[in-house]
Amino acid sequence: MVRITQYQTDAILIGFDSAWTDKKRGAICAITFDGRGKAAFIRPELVSFKQAIEFIDEKRQGFSLCLVALDQPTIVPNERGSRPVERVVAAMISYVGGGVQPSYRSKTAMFGADAPVWSFKHKLSAREAPEESRLSQSGLFLMEVFPALALTGIHIPFAQRLGGPKYNPQNNKKFRLCDWRVVAKAVAEVARNLGVAELSDWASELSQNQCPRKSDQDQLDSTICALVGLIWRACDRSMSAMIGDTQTGYIVTPVSTATWSRLEKAASSKGVPIA
Repeated sequence: MVRITQYQTDAILIGFDSAWTDKKRGAICAITFDGRGKAAFIRPELVSFKQAIEFIDEKRQGFSLCLVALDQPTIVPNERGSRPVERVVAAMISYVGGGVQPSYRSKTAMFGADAPVWSFKHKLSAREAPEESRLSQSGLFLMEVFPALALTGIHIPFAQRLGGPKYNPQNNKKFRLCDWRVVAKAVAEVARNLGVAELSDWASELSQNQCPRKSDQDQLDSTICALVGLIWRACDRSMSAMIGDTQTGYIVTPVSTATWSRLEKAASSKGVPIA
């Protein structure tokens, strides 16, 4: 069970589940802690990259620390193939029955020179230093996260063989309403354990949605991103892992004993840093 060991004050943790291109909108939300440590939740909004920058610029005013947890590769130096971090993550995701989309520069709409993620990063002008973002009490930081991987670390059944949830409503053939409910309830439980009651209530309500749409999943994923940021900063370091590095690409994720073992083994076999 996740629990806070480092209480947060004067901080905002933003979760941004981008659409990777500007053809569709993603979702963004925030968890805030005032000067006395009282938590609040800013509900998800559907946004373009430009609107995400506007959201961040507006919501972070008045907070000393802002950490943006983005569900999209933020460092992609390779022209072809997968990044090293993706080869490690794939060992976990394929085990639970999912897949990892490789990131490379030749995917021009997503990672080419004019891809919107680079303009987003430039305008955001945040430090991309995960370990520093975990301990700092001030500044603007960005880090890459991956909701599908995070779920295996925060809900043990999702880490079992073929146990990954099928909760994408856009995938009609694989979508399972029972999985949708379990994911939303898992988010509610983690948020409650971390003291973010408003997010817990929101996710509990979302779990009752009988006909979720892709936009609902995007909003749910944005809250997972924000919770990854909170776990990274507020929980014991052993509850999280940083896979990869800031030269070839990395992902920060919550881990359990089971997922850490599998990820560490994969990282060791592929010569990829993990800590």
